[in-house]
Amino acid sequence: MPRELRLSCPPGFAPGRLDVFLAKSLTEFSREHLKLLIEQGHVTVDGKPCKPASRLSGGETVVVRVPDPVAVALEAEEVALDVCFEDEHLLVVNKPRGMLTHPASGRTTVGTLVNALLGHCKDLGGIHGELRPGIVHRLDRETTGLLVVAKTDVVQRLLAAQFQARTVVKNYFALVHGAVVPAHGFFRWAIARHPVHRTRMRVDEDRGRAALTEFLVVARFPDTTLVRVRLHTGRTHQIRVHFSYAKHPLVGDVAYGARAGIFAGVALHSARLRFTHPVTGNPVVCSRPLPPDFCELLRRARGGLA
Repeated sequence: MPRELRLSCPPGFAPGRLDVFLAKSLTEFSREHLKLLIEQGHVTVDGKPCKPASRLSGGETVVVRVPDPVAVALEAEEVALDVCFEDEHLLVVNKPRGMLTHPASGRTTVGTLVNALLGHCKDLGGIHGELRPGIVHRLDRETTGLLVVAKTDVVQRLLAAQFQARTVVKNYFALVHGAVVPAHGFFRWAIARHPVHRTRMRVDEDRGRAALTEFLVVARFPDTTLVRVRLHTGRTHQIRVHFSYAKHPLVGDVAYGARAGIFAGVALHSARLRFTHPVTGNPVVCSRPLPPDFCELLRRARGGLA
């Protein structure tokens, strides 16, 4: 059922912009969702429609009508998911190789993790007024492993704040070309979008955003190295770009300089995820072992890759 929320600005109190006032008063909603409600005409000030930048001078009555979440124009698909953790607020899933995280412009609108989640989750609370799962972070199509997904707007916002504050622990395994030296270290190169290949990223100390990758050598093979990686920032393609720039591209990552024909995918797996549950405050720790194709790749690596 739609909800109606009434807020009163105390006389003589000047809260400023309407959207800022609502964001401070209604913390269960994101600022983007509140802005959308205003633009759609669901917010009135003293009975009159308004804009996000409308100024409040004090003494007004603000009414916010929150409609029921609407279904999204995406197909729900019954796909078996490897769920590591789930409750009414969020879930953590183990994404298989070859699956897009969500539909993207110019790409298929079916067969993605979002489609599978729409079929799996029967208790979505709505993200920005739509009945869809809230993707908090992404994994590339050819990367496997753990992803946390929000079921409500407020949980998505609280999880995003943890990622932004860098309190979420993200551990990966990667098989890279060459002998990585030293056995433990950090890459601190800034990353920006490639000026020509717009789907790729590159190290760019002048225009890039700060990026920090920590690595630890787990095993050495004749021409490759297995490393455990911790992301301290979450830039697009960060692990792939940093190791490529260090002359150790990930096995199978042809886009960033790896040799073709060795592995049908990118040898990168999100193995462990640790964060604080935004509602209960309890730690959530999830882990998943390497997928079978990655294990087979390691078996081959012990004898040297062609």
